[in-house]
Amino acid sequence: MKKILIVSHGLELGGAETALLGLLETIDTNKYQVDLFLLRHGGALMRYVPKTVRLLPEAPQYASLAVPVADVIMHGQFGVAAGRALGKCLAKRRVRQLRLPTDNAVALEYSHKYTVRFMPKIQPKVEYDLAVSFLTPHYFAARKVRAKKKIAWIHTDYATVGVDAASEEAMWSQFDRIVSISEQVTKSFLKTFPRLEQRMICMENIMPMVYMQQLTEGVSAEREMPRDGAFRLLTIGRFSHAKRMDEIPLICKRIRERGCNVKWYLIGFGGEEELTRRNIAEAGMQDFVVILGKKENPYPYLKACDLYVQPSRYEGKSVAVREAQILHKPVVITNYATAGSQLQDGFDGVIVPMDVEGCARGIAAVVQNETLRRKLIENTAKQDYTNAGEIQKLYDVMEL
Repeated sequence: MKKILIVSHGLELGGAETALLGLLETIDTNKYQVDLFLLRHGGALMRYVPKTVRLLPEAPQYASLAVPVADVIMHGQFGVAAGRALGKCLAKRRVRQLRLPTDNAVALEYSHKYTVRFMPKIQPKVEYDLAVSFLTPHYFAARKVRAKKKIAWIHTDYATVGVDAASEEAMWSQFDRIVSISEQVTKSFLKTFPRLEQRMICMENIMPMVYMQQLTEGVSAEREMPRDGAFRLLTIGRFSHAKRMDEIPLICKRIRERGCNVKWYLIGFGGEEELTRRNIAEAGMQDFVVILGKKENPYPYLKACDLYVQPSRYEGKSVAVREAQILHKPVVITNYATAGSQLQDGFDGVIVPMDVEGCARGIAAVVQNETLRRKLIENTAKQDYTNAGEIQKLYDVMEL
């Protein structure tokens, strides 16, 4: 039986983590032994790891990446603490040299780059047929795993993220194949790393249907999203610059000014939640933009909404949009760079402009057009969004 190792960060609520569950569900464990190594055993999705997958023990050195440096020192992980401190210092210098925006990926990359030397081997007595690094940075699977083939995943639109391209190219070059979740993500990645083109394969996110079925049965969100006469919009995601929760209050205000009685519900958590709350107050939308907080089970809320909206500034490929389509909900997304790979505009969703006025106008048009919404719902029912057949591409890498 061939052996596959998958390395990832943790299993907090998130689109990439949900996609990881889909991958774990779909691999044929009658043919392949699947081991999962997580840097930290934390997150609401931990309990949904399939029983057929062997979860490897947590290693304290890897878990030290997610805690304050003072705690790392207190627990005797001096090498990891030193690597993190060095990485932080060098990242700041490099960001200044490259004149990158504040929202960049250099600090995280350097944290792993300069701590990898202090990390133990992952299953040192085992040679895997395939090692999968599911979330960047990819240094640990590259240097701490023995495997005949190694692949690394891209979940992000690289056109929107500031990186140290020279440093990252050396990291990506250690893998036999690089998996992109959409053609647009591939194109943006290759603009930064054109020499890696021959290593690229595109593999759509696989939806975790067992997980979704477990969470949609017998649960209602009507108490928190009541049928009170308002048209219910829903957005799920981290409160971050990418997801653009901060502009939802103003967009909602503009929609209501167009005569639409809408309430917009937000599920998620993150650093920009307070900014979003301030913007709700400034826009006077306290009764119409409702933050529901972090939800382990988003599916009852998806079932309850009248329209799912993803107003992101950028996306790799939104798992939440795909979940809404699987549950046959009309969907609106903004015209971020990868939007065209997410849905067919006017067929199984609608793409609206990015600016506040255009976004509000586009959403209002869908709210006011019941015929269009019915068409979107009917067309989602005709599609297979699970992408289960994509797993063959993973198997094929082992045969290279």
